[in-house]
Amino acid sequence: MLGAFMELRHLRYFVAVAEEENVTRAAAKLRVAQPAVSRQIRDLEDELDLPLLERTAKSVRLTDAGRVFLEEARAVLQRVDDAVKAVRAVAGGTRGELHVGYAPSLTVQILPRALRRFQTVLPGVRVSLHDLSTEEMLAGLREGRLHLALMVAPSGGQLRGLRFHELERYPMCVAVAPGHRFARQRGLTLEKIAGEPFIGYSRAGYPEYHAALAKIFAPTRRVPEIAEEHESVTSLIAAVEVGRGVALVPDAMACMAGPRLKIVPIKPPIEPVIVGAVCCRAGVSMPAQRFIEAAGEK
Repeated sequence: MLGAFMELRHLRYFVAVAEEENVTRAAAKLRVAQPAVSRQIRDLEDELDLPLLERTAKSVRLTDAGRVFLEEARAVLQRVDDAVKAVRAVAGGTRGELHVGYAPSLTVQILPRALRRFQTVLPGVRVSLHDLSTEEMLAGLREGRLHLALMVAPSGGQLRGLRFHELERYPMCVAVAPGHRFARQRGLTLEKIAGEPFIGYSRAGYPEYHAALAKIFAPTRRVPEIAEEHESVTSLIAAVEVGRGVALVPDAMACMAGPRLKIVPIKPPIEPVIVGAVCCRAGVSMPAQRFIEAAGEK
């Protein structure tokens, strides 16, 4: 630890003098007047209460104590330089941590490519992923716990203070169990599936899902019966797989469900689900902007 009066310049001046073995050359290297260097070395020895250098008319030599102090002084200065570089890297966005919220069923294609491309651009930034509901992501963005979120396009009211960057549009389909009577259909109308029990996401965590269902089925004059509500896509897939109901999902769900479900197109097609990145309107960090760009590259 530096003493009460010892400062980093004392260490830098001492290291320069020890390496040059000459006060004049050290002063020139430091671009400081020679008397100032000599004074700082004397102050350092006074504080330590022991000599660090043996002086002659033309040169200086380290004492035994000076040789030990030189190693320690170099280590301290290197640690300070490392700390400065680390802080500047974080401030510049080349190091640190990026917190990203995401909805698995909507980002199964976007997220892997975004991670691969982002790590090639900013390998020093660690991406921390958070599987959250829509409401949790919006709250995390406003409270500063998330830097950005990958999710379905929020409604106008939900976007208060936030900004949405569109990334993908996915056709909406019907997910059914492989043994369901609809599994071999090439397409299904809304009227045909309106009477089926539906497996959906929880209304508290995903209010936009229920709003979308109501809007989609408004032309049929039938409100789908929600047989079960789930907090995650994994439990939703399991419920559909065992035949408890059908689910309205983006076609990207096929990548996640695999052979466990049959994904059947809706005909005629309905409005696609829009997925993108949400960040704070007030400003987005450089790493967050690079991640959004990586997610949008095709």
